[in-house]
Amino acid sequence: MLVIFLTLFMATNALAFERNNFGLGVIIGDHSGLSAKYMVDNINGIDFAAGWTTSGLNEFYFASDYLYHIYDVVKISKIVSPLYFGAGARYISREKKENKFGIRVPLGIEFLFLNNRLGAFGELVPLLDLKPDTDLDLEFGIGIRFFF
Repeated sequence: MLVIFLTLFMATNALAFERNNFGLGVIIGDHSGLSAKYMVDNINGIDFAAGWTTSGLNEFYFASDYLYHIYDVVKISKIVSPLYFGAGARYISREKKENKFGIRVPLGIEFLFLNNRLGAFGELVPLLDLKPDTDLDLEFGIGIRFFF
């Protein structure tokens, strides 16, 4: 049963549409800043975020993830809305405290508009901090990118 499911899943996902490769925009959430995404193909992508805290702690934030996109799960009219999940890393440089490093597992949805040139997204990101202490955390973010 699992083999049949995976075969059907991969077949429907392989029929995904063509999209532009590189997107640049903003993200707002636990850390706000710039967001970029490079689509290796229609299914696989790499995202990047660089930001800062707005609470006065003088933190600089950098994260990058490998993402796998699943199409045809959520259907909203004519809007393409793939779900995605992946794995990556986060680094936070802090002025008055020890820097932080952690492993991220993003889960999100993206909505593509204007012939797939504009993308809005929302994500929840469970993460495991490894430095300075081992700790579980949860981040969130919403954002928008323009794809070139």
